[in-house]
Amino acid sequence: MTTTPPAEREIAELTRLVREFSTERDWQQFHDPKSVILALVGEVGELAELFQWVRADEAVATFDVPERRARAGEEMADVLIYLVCLADVLGVDLGAAARAKLSASHQRFAADEVRGRAPEKP
Repeated sequence: MTTTPPAEREIAELTRLVREFSTERDWQQFHDPKSVILALVGEVGELAELFQWVRADEAVATFDVPERRARAGEEMADVLIYLVCLADVLGVDLGAAARAKLSASHQRFAADEVRGRAPEKP
């Protein structure tokens, strides 16, 4: 018997909730891949805007303030919701895709070979 990992169950539940939210408002008609991607990019931009003028070496401390952390969390939630929506529209099992990608990354970037170094583009 195969059991679904907890993280994948959580993503499946989030997908159900996002789909339900859209269905209740009859918004699926607007959720073609292009439109969802543009919404996703917009939300990533809003998240990036929070960090735009924060020095890299001060980012963690800057967002250790509860109000700022909450604001960043709101934008990250928007990003996640649109990403889950996009995966749903395209029929991608996001949990399985992420696990497969991470597994491939373990092979591509062996820890003993890349430890302490940023990965290089081929």
